[in-house]
Amino acid sequence: MIVAAALPLVAEYGAAVTTSRIARAAGIGEGTIFRAFKDKDELLDACVAEAVGTDHVLRELASISLDEPLAARLAEAAEALRAHMERMGTVVGALHASGHRRGRGIGIGSRDGEAPLPDSRGGEAAPPDRRAGETPPPDSRAQSVTALRNAVIELLEPDRAAFRLSPEKVAAAFLALLFTRLQTPAPVPEADAPLTPDELIDVLLHGTLNAPGSA
Repeated sequence: MIVAAALPLVAEYGAAVTTSRIARAAGIGEGTIFRAFKDKDELLDACVAEAVGTDHVLRELASISLDEPLAARLAEAAEALRAHMERMGTVVGALHASGHRRGRGIGIGSRDGEAPLPDSRGGEAAPPDRRAGETPPPDSRAQSVTALRNAVIELLEPDRAAFRLSPEKVAAAFLALLFTRLQTPAPVPEADAPLTPDELIDVLLHGTLNAPGSA
C-alpha cells in the first residue's frame, strides 16, 4: 500500500519526495512508513523494485484472450509492455536525475535501474555503456526477460502452424522490435520515426515486401 501510494509521487518528485507527502497519499501516519522501512532510501529502493518488476505486466499478458485474432493479441501485448517500460523509465529516471543511486542489487539493469533489453536471440543484450569495473547484475534481469518472452510465446501458440519460424523465435523478434522502438529517442525526424505498434506487428507478421518473392 505504501509503495503503491509512493510510486506516482516518486515519478513526479524523484528522491526529493518526502515521507510525510507519501504518508498523506497513503492515508497513514508518517511513523507507519518507518515501521515498514528502515529509512526513505529503503522505501525508494522498494519503489524501484516495484516499477521494474514484471508481475503486473505478466498478469496483463496472461489476461489477453487467445480467442482474439493474432494481430489483436500482439497489439494488446505491445501496449501492456509499452506501459510497463514507460512506468519503469519514469520512476527510475526521476530517481536517477534527483541523485538516488541505490537499488543496484535487485536485478534491474547496469546503471541505477536501467531496463534490460532482449537481444535478437531473445536473451538479454548487455547495455553498451556499462561502466568499467561494474559488477554484472544478477540473473533476475535475464529471468524477467525470459518470463516476458514465455508470456508472448503463449499468445502465439494458437497460431503455431501458421508460422515459418517457431513461436519462440517469433516472440524473440517481437520483443526485440518492440524494445528497440521504445528505446528510440524523441523527437526524431519523421523519416527516422520508430515504427508504430501496428506497423511493427505488420512487419513481424508479413515482412516489408508487397508480396513474397516480389523483390
